[in-house]
Amino acid sequence: MSRRSLSVFIPVVIIFSFLFGLQVGKLNSSPNASDKTKNVFSSFLDPTAPKGGADLGLFWDVWNRLQTHYVDPKVLNSQEMIYGAIRGMVASLDDPYTVFMDPNESKEFKNNLRGTLQGIGAELTVKDKNLTIMSVLKGSPAEKMGLKSGDIILNINDEVAIDLTIYQAITKIRGEKGTPVRLLIFRKDKGDPFEVTIIRDTIHLDSVTFEEKPGGIFYIGLHQFTDSTMMEMTEAISKILLKEPKGIVLDLRNNGGGYLDTAVDVLSELISGKKEVVTIRQRDVKNDQKKHTSGSARLAAIPLVVLVNGSSASASEIVAGAIQDLKRGTVIGEKTYGKGSVQEIEDDLQYDASLRITIAKWLTPLGRSIDKVGIMPDQEVKITENDIKKKVDPQLDAAMKALK
Repeated sequence: MSRRSLSVFIPVVIIFSFLFGLQVGKLNSSPNASDKTKNVFSSFLDPTAPKGGADLGLFWDVWNRLQTHYVDPKVLNSQEMIYGAIRGMVASLDDPYTVFMDPNESKEFKNNLRGTLQGIGAELTVKDKNLTIMSVLKGSPAEKMGLKSGDIILNINDEVAIDLTIYQAITKIRGEKGTPVRLLIFRKDKGDPFEVTIIRDTIHLDSVTFEEKPGGIFYIGLHQFTDSTMMEMTEAISKILLKEPKGIVLDLRNNGGGYLDTAVDVLSELISGKKEVVTIRQRDVKNDQKKHTSGSARLAAIPLVVLVNGSSASASEIVAGAIQDLKRGTVIGEKTYGKGSVQEIEDDLQYDASLRITIAKWLTPLGRSIDKVGIMPDQEVKITENDIKKKVDPQLDAAMKALK
């Protein structure tokens, strides 16, 4: 079975596409066609299957009635119906982080973790059952049109967003570069909803950025934990060490997460020795895992500040929590999101579909569970609307002051 552990936050990035529906042929409404479909999917819809013990007679009863009586047989796409049934089964768990992805969705999700992004440049989540913008990327079409973290999307091109799954919403918002999408937005401090039209574009996002600040302090922006993160991080560290750095600012703001192992690799560059940095608590406690740093840190002796905010989630919280618990540096900013679970991607399903499934919770080195709680920074510094208008960053200013 092919698996990769994630501590990925599901605000899902709406800068990549999720195109629904891999057609493998439509079936007509004859009983023979229905029987053929039943045989095709018997491997995972067999009522006699040992796991679950569910009687699927009702499923097939509804299936056959639709195939026989539905007014428009042309829309009876059997593959889509099966995908819909699987989505409904997964959704019944009421876990926003456990998600079935059809082949196209699965492909685009992997592209996102590789940093291949297209769309309007924002991250979505479902919060209090509302489709909510978690964060917007710098320089993106979404930022240019004034969208902000916390904005609620009411309509997408006149279609009510609350009636859509998050992936359906992504599909509606995603589109070709240069094409428009209209969004009806509700913002708590603005009163009446307002409409924006955003022109889609290609988004170029590096996993790691860095720059030298005054006084020998280096700023490292870590935007996501992807396949390419450590390659980019290694390149940045090599260049930084040539300058004899006096301090490091690691910016995890608006970083929604990614691969758990990548978070541990990042910590292995910051923390000396082989230290326990996260505990993975699984369904069976006998299978719990403790993850340790590698013992080959190159930045361990350099003073460190970590920046976080309400959009720092999952793998970002693993890093911030370990830095805080092990007293390796100072965490500055605002309380983090609070996503303390781990997902696995099982991508060996039929037709290259995949299942992202919650398989564990994680704890900080001191045994803290931050799920739905978040991490409170050592020094709380908020950014106001006025700061944004003036284009000032009091959180980064506080980090620079702490290091000096």
